[in-house]
Amino acid sequence: MKRFEYLAPKSLKEALQILSDRPEAIPLAGGTDLLVRVKEGSRSVETLLSLKRVPELRQYTHNGTLTLGSTVTVGRIAADLWIQQAYAALALGAGLIGSAQIRNVATVGGNLCNAAPSADTAPPLLVLGAQAVIAGAQGERTVPLEEFFEGPGRTALQAGELLTAITLPRPAQRSGSFYLRHTSRARMDLAVVAVAAAVTVEADGSIVDARLALGAVAPVPLRARQAEALLAGQVLTDELWREVGATAAREAEPIDDQRASAEYRRYLVDVLTRRALRGALACAKEA
Repeated sequence: MKRFEYLAPKSLKEALQILSDRPEAIPLAGGTDLLVRVKEGSRSVETLLSLKRVPELRQYTHNGTLTLGSTVTVGRIAADLWIQQAYAALALGAGLIGSAQIRNVATVGGNLCNAAPSADTAPPLLVLGAQAVIAGAQGERTVPLEEFFEGPGRTALQAGELLTAITLPRPAQRSGSFYLRHTSRARMDLAVVAVAAAVTVEADGSIVDARLALGAVAPVPLRARQAEALLAGQVLTDELWREVGATAAREAEPIDDQRASAEYRRYLVDVLTRRALRGALACAKEA
């Protein structure tokens, strides 16, 4: 393996200053993806900027709303009982990443900054209304997570910037969320198709608000807005259920690859959308 310089700042201010002075430095969070690529020789780096000792990025708080530091591990998210109850889709997605050992190292920020269309935390965070908090030498800015992804491996981060946190709004009353994916193997595999759903319902069961997000079926994780629009103010019937699934499938932009055909992915979007909605509605009725 080619030699590289390793920098380990102990504060966010120090990390941002290094990025400003050393634009070639590559941020390192959990390293479950980056270090593998470096060892295999598919990624060349001259300088690694470790974020492991930056305490501001390891914190998360929930006081109605939820703020996750970007280096909070997905294992910590999956195991948090409050997150399991209030943001079920996120806990489910985080709990499906890799093995238990990987989840104890992999970070939510790393999962998002890789910008893989199949990232398991992305669809849940999209339907939960997440915002990305980004810091750089010029200050801090916040963007909706939907605008954070620009393509496979590409994000809205500019030179010298770090994703520092993800914020989620307080869940509404009688709201629930759910996440499902299909994989070729039962464990430790990437999603062939993934769907997250979040709903808020009235006491009579009619839907006040619904959000659907698809993973692994387009260059970026995306909202299925046409399918969402069918649900507002409605009580789900068998006919509407089928229409929502079919509409979400049409909104997908899948490709043929070694793991699945585009046609099969559209079929899975239809099926998983309906199943994810059922799961979200069940959670909402229990809230």
